[in-house]
Amino acid sequence: MPKEVELKYRCAEPEEVLQKLRSLGARYIGEFQQEDVYFQHPCRDFALSDEALRVRFSGGAVELTYKGPREQASGGKSREELIVPVGDPERLLELLRKLGFREVARVRKRRIVFLVDGAEVSLDHVEGLGVFVELEDKGAGAKELREIAESLGLRGPPVEETYLEMILRASAQAI
Repeated sequence: MPKEVELKYRCAEPEEVLQKLRSLGARYIGEFQQEDVYFQHPCRDFALSDEALRVRFSGGAVELTYKGPREQASGGKSREELIVPVGDPERLLELLRKLGFREVARVRKRRIVFLVDGAEVSLDHVEGLGVFVELEDKGAGAKELREIAESLGLRGPPVEETYLEMILRASAQAI
């Protein structure tokens, strides 16, 4: 099954990262408004099993994504990922609810995407969380992702939490 390898960093200087991407000759892919709707399984706790099920709305495209438990990948995060394009999102949401899946959170972001040396580099403006740079394997490995991160001036350890975990933690603290 396909696996994703990714690194994510908080970004205090998004304009500086954009400038470095240009100087590296990064290929601009596009800018997207994304909304991810996450669901809880009716019979097992995805927080305990470290899995995720989401429906992503991105521009006119919609996908259902399953993410398996995280594994460490020599300095990065790796997990099984299955993505299914969705033609009728309203029917899919209705189906999930009828099967007992419960919506737990929504993550909204503006994502600017580039390709650099076999990696997808996204500048994410995440509602309620701030700005992040996410590097994802598109042919590059974890070592190459770290090298790209360094060339973009991203220092320190990567953020281990997912956006979903950060949103849930923030909402629990607000209660």
